[in-house]
Amino acid sequence: MQDELIDRIYECALAPELWPAVLDDLARLTDARGGLLFAARKGVCWTASDSVQDLFDEYFDDGWFGRCSRRVCSMGAEKPSFFVEHDFWSDEQIGADPLYRELFRPHGVGWSSWTGLRMPSGDEIVVSLERPFERGPIEREMVDRLNQLRPHLVRSALVGGRMGLQRAQGATEALMALGFPAMLVDATGRVVEANPLMEALPEQVRWTAGNRMTLADPRANEALADALTAIETTSSASRTLPLRDEAGQPVALMHIVPIKRSAHDILARSYALLLVTPLTGGRTPSPDLLKSLFSLTASEARVAKGLARGETVEQIAAQGGVAVTTVRSQVRKVLEKTGCGRQAEVASLLARLSIAPN
Repeated sequence: MQDELIDRIYECALAPELWPAVLDDLARLTDARGGLLFAARKGVCWTASDSVQDLFDEYFDDGWFGRCSRRVCSMGAEKPSFFVEHDFWSDEQIGADPLYRELFRPHGVGWSSWTGLRMPSGDEIVVSLERPFERGPIEREMVDRLNQLRPHLVRSALVGGRMGLQRAQGATEALMALGFPAMLVDATGRVVEANPLMEALPEQVRWTAGNRMTLADPRANEALADALTAIETTSSASRTLPLRDEAGQPVALMHIVPIKRSAHDILARSYALLLVTPLTGGRTPSPDLLKSLFSLTASEARVAKGLARGETVEQIAAQGGVAVTTVRSQVRKVLEKTGCGRQAEVASLLARLSIAPN
């Protein structure tokens, strides 16, 4: 059941008209009425379950989006998770919040679980599930179920948001709508189609005979091959890899997004979408961003953030109150998941993960 739902989540990336049904499934997981997904960059595009369509028509049309307390709290949180109201506010504060008092409760809802993330590209993604007020707050075990699906929701929504949550009529239109270097590959790794922006990456992506490509970084190339092979056996094989220049500095991220179900009707012969997003130097990234991009655990994300600040293993262990051997084990996991060979490379990669200006 979980694998089937993950497949349907990825199907929505290129067939966004299917999001309402997937949001309905997520709502059933949490005994909620319905769900919302929105993606924002310079503008906002959104979709929702039919059962909460009127609610969110009013939410966006009447200006609630710009002053939403939930959105502000989740974007500023350090925890990579779906949240519920009591993570931030007391019952009294919830009842006094105009969003709840004047919008949600009059529509019969008032309890929710939601997550938000700003990607390095500047794209902002939010998914929320809305529960009837009389049912009471969403339970922690239900939030845990949503968190298992969160990385897949984020990757799929990034692709869909880049396309304005509109179905592409074919591979060429889909790749151009993304606005980033992107390509489609088949099950053998052969390139089916690539957009012209891929030509801007000659140092990281090399074209070979037989319409194939290889990544200049041997470790990234090996990780890409492993990820493409894993798609055959698991729905959760998607991952993110750093791309480096000739000096070994990370300059972009490659997101590997499986092509599932009816998306094959749009992207014939395609097996996976490889989407490249640029990196810009800036502030140290939040654990939320780290965990979402590289599927790190919460403790691994804290270790990675310490490495990005230039801290030693001993310093990270002391601050976390854990054994040095534990941190060393977590460092090895961080190296594996981020495609890095040394701690210095992790620091270099993560130091360049910042939020691009809108």
